[in-house]
Amino acid sequence: MELRQYEGKAHAAGYLKYRVVPHEVISRIISSIEKKEPNSWELAVDVGCGSGQVTIPLAAYFATVVGTDNSSAQLEMALINSNPPNVTYRQCSAEELPFASGEVDLVMSMSAAQCFDRPKFLMEADRVLRPGGCLAAGCHTSDVELEYGDVSNTLNDICNEFYAALSPFRLTDDLSFAKLYFEMFDSCSYPDKEWNECFLVKRVVPLSGYIGMVETFSSYEKLRIKDPAEAERLSNDIQSKLLSAMKVSSPDTEVTVVVKYFYLLARKP
Repeated sequence: MELRQYEGKAHAAGYLKYRVVPHEVISRIISSIEKKEPNSWELAVDVGCGSGQVTIPLAAYFATVVGTDNSSAQLEMALINSNPPNVTYRQCSAEELPFASGEVDLVMSMSAAQCFDRPKFLMEADRVLRPGGCLAAGCHTSDVELEYGDVSNTLNDICNEFYAALSPFRLTDDLSFAKLYFEMFDSCSYPDKEWNECFLVKRVVPLSGYIGMVETFSSYEKLRIKDPAEAERLSNDIQSKLLSAMKVSSPDTEVTVVVKYFYLLARKP
């Protein structure tokens, strides 16, 4: 059974506003699939789609794209997006997908499979995938880095204070997080599979956007639920320290965020 996370409306709205869309990762996955199956682009399913950040980019490659999630709040945010006409959404669990056996060309899940019953999800993905169809699943680590002039190292020391304060509220640590996905990769029975680790995605955002991104992490949300005043104090303190190190006063000052992704790709025989 999936863990129930990212379900509050405010949390879902923040997810839509601040999360980085990993276009580069999606492009690499599509390129790999195209080399193996250049003419099969009918149906893609984005499992644990959240507010649709990965679902929408898939629309350029597939005739039909369906995003699924167990959170009505996340799906409500997804519907706010400017969705292409070939994109729809369905509420369901990752372990019980509403598709016929052998119907799907790509099952993708980005930054969600850690919340699934992974053995059941793999079985369900295998059921819905056609022969030659692909499974892709990946996530980012929680240690997002910042680049800004010659003070990047100082900023990242401050960022690490942020992550250390949130560590008691994490589902697991980053090494175990990556291990969860690698174990899923290892347990996938498909012989044609690949593991990709530490692919960097960079985006220029306002400093406030970085703070907002971390506030969408499940660890921060757990702290906010437990102690809203402490969560706000922590965010404000980290932002003040970062602004001081940057020698600026506006949280609209732009920085480069560096997000580290890992992912698996496997092709059904």
